[in-house]
Amino acid sequence: MKISKKLTLAIVTLSILISCGKGTKNETESVSTKTQSQPNIVFILSDDQSWTDYSFMGDENIETPRIDQFVKESLTFTRSYVPTPLCSPSLATIITGLYPKDHGILGNDKVYERGNIRGKERAEAYKPVISAFEKQTTLPDMLKEKGYMSFQTGKWWHGNHKVGGFDDGMTHGDPNRGGRHGDYGLEIGRKGLDTINSYVDVALKQKKPFFLWYAPFLPHRPHNPPHRLFEKYQKKTDSEHLAKYWAMCEWFDETCGELFDLIEDKGLTENTLFVYVCDNGWAQDPTKSGYLKHSKRAPYEMGIRTPIMYKWKGEITPKMDDKTITSSIDMVPTVLDILGIEKPENLPGISVLDEKALNERQGVFGEVYAHDFDTIENSMFYNMAIFPPYKIIIPDPVRKSKEKVKLFNIDEDPFEENNIAESNPEIVAQLTEKIKDFRTE
Repeated sequence: MKISKKLTLAIVTLSILISCGKGTKNETESVSTKTQSQPNIVFILSDDQSWTDYSFMGDENIETPRIDQFVKESLTFTRSYVPTPLCSPSLATIITGLYPKDHGILGNDKVYERGNIRGKERAEAYKPVISAFEKQTTLPDMLKEKGYMSFQTGKWWHGNHKVGGFDDGMTHGDPNRGGRHGDYGLEIGRKGLDTINSYVDVALKQKKPFFLWYAPFLPHRPHNPPHRLFEKYQKKTDSEHLAKYWAMCEWFDETCGELFDLIEDKGLTENTLFVYVCDNGWAQDPTKSGYLKHSKRAPYEMGIRTPIMYKWKGEITPKMDDKTITSSIDMVPTVLDILGIEKPENLPGISVLDEKALNERQGVFGEVYAHDFDTIENSMFYNMAIFPPYKIIIPDPVRKSKEKVKLFNIDEDPFEENNIAESNPEIVAQLTEKIKDFRTE
């Protein structure tokens, strides 16, 4: 008998609750957050959204009221980056705190021969990638010493959720059942937050702090927003594709609101650290269902820049910071700093709560590899260094041999319209040397 996805999820959720001893509503709500010695942690990950596509960032079309309110309550860095403009390697950085060159996930797929059985060849080629990644120490692994339970929902590329150190999760990762980048996990947000609600209740029942990975397939394609939102944005543009994308951004915002309300309803807001980031950028093509070439998979700001926000009510002072450079490599060190866990020596990031470290930081780096990758040496497309006010993009001399080095003053030219490399050879040389040092670290 074939079992539906919805029924499968229901069975999984029920089994979790039964195994942990399902309590009554009063029993769940009676667990005081003050019994926990450290905050719950929630990572909220947007998927394929430009750094400009929020109301609080000045967009005049897209409405993101719940995220806007979240920003007011957060330490918000508007000039932040992910090190690479592609989903899988970017998410791998967020969970490990490492650059792609160090965690080994360079693209979305390992190079493979495309045959007649869709997905089988990819899965076979990707097996050694998963095996290698399983040896990395992830944030869920590090949190175990403090007694945390960890839950995965949404996007996850690296096999079963347990590969990332999660205690439980929605992604089975079995290629024979459609496993690639999230499978059942991709339903979170788009089909409600019931699974998250069940996970949180399990943690409360066991009186344990939790780490929640909320990485919904939003506003990522398919751009199929609720009709009410599509109708709303159709009135703002003649482009069906823009209207759908804008509506997807608001739909994602609504699910963030549902998550905030869920945590609030359980009395957990004051003891929960929320961290927000987008995995990579997206500039919607108004003429078709796709992205413009200067965004996703590209080394430009529209590909790698993102706001990053940290909220812990009563503990982190809200502030809008539009000058300081931070990166997704800082998310893990910041959590470790809050919990008093010593940062592993191999982590390049810093705690954003360490003002001295922030002030001493000169810049961060970026890498772009082939979507279907092999080794670093034969998959490299671009290296970037962001050392304000300058950003350099160095194309690989083999795979991008027709492109020139580009240098931008991103303080004055945030949309990178004026390449000033030829008129600033000394700066180009200095940043090139920094990249060489970075590559050999």
